[in-house]
Amino acid sequence: MPESHITLKPRWSRDEVAALLVLPFPELMFRAQTVHRAHFNPAQIQISTLLSIKTGGCPEDCGYCPQAASYETGTKATRLMAVEAVLAEAKAAKANGAARFCMGAAWRSPKEHDLEQVCAMVEGVKALGLETCVTLGMLSAPQSARLRAAGLDYYNHNLDTSPEYYGQVITTRTYQDRLDTLAHVRDAGINVCCGGIIGMGEDDSDRAALIAALASLPEPPESVPINALVAVEGTPLADAKPIDPIAFVRIIAAARITMPCSYVRLSAGREAMSDEAQALCFLAGANSIFHGDKLLTTANASLRHDEVLFARLGLQPEH
Repeated sequence: MPESHITLKPRWSRDEVAALLVLPFPELMFRAQTVHRAHFNPAQIQISTLLSIKTGGCPEDCGYCPQAASYETGTKATRLMAVEAVLAEAKAAKANGAARFCMGAAWRSPKEHDLEQVCAMVEGVKALGLETCVTLGMLSAPQSARLRAAGLDYYNHNLDTSPEYYGQVITTRTYQDRLDTLAHVRDAGINVCCGGIIGMGEDDSDRAALIAALASLPEPPESVPINALVAVEGTPLADAKPIDPIAFVRIIAAARITMPCSYVRLSAGREAMSDEAQALCFLAGANSIFHGDKLLTTANASLRHDEVLFARLGLQPEH
């Protein structure tokens, strides 16, 4: 069987997305909210929980990542968790309102014996009545098929940034490598979770190009995580300037307008956002969050804080 090879099929151009991003704020929010209401209940939020099942020691050089082995960030490398320990975490996540359980491992790509153990995790989490998602690095077509047979619902593999800026952040794998993994996942019948990171030194044109690239995949991702960079000491991006909250809301709105049927997820960086900034993100079309005190290795908004915020905004978890 020939290797899958994905190319972008423009639905939205960089210039078209850039034009959205500079609309007067009330107009942009109106357009985003109109699209959102046509496809989703605006008062519901899909809740996911993310667990690091294998932390640190990654050979990649992603400039934002504290799990890269070549950076001194204080992150300790661990072995792959036992299946029983992962299932205990999944049960707790479900009790706290999660509908999807996501498992992340710091690998360039999984080895066969590790993949067998991950498949057992997927089967166990699925049996609990949760949607399943994993992020394991690059996948081959046979590996994607094995995960699908285990019952995997979603595979996360982000584009991170624009094709043009990508080389400024990562050199150990190419943009096309990422696109090819997405093709293998899609061909296996697994839903795609794919987004990016804002605040890595990219300019407005790069941000527009990232959203255009996501919207121009052969099928737009079913889930689109939009991350605000969490600058970690010891990484090359430790001194990156925080993104302006209104600029971040504009990115959320552009993602909603260009990918109307996708879940747009507030991901990393939410812990540093004000309640007001998060409320604007929800108004702009974000309808998913990561729930829990930690996202892999970085802090996240607390469960209690989210409960209070949802009550203030009249939002309900989607089941």
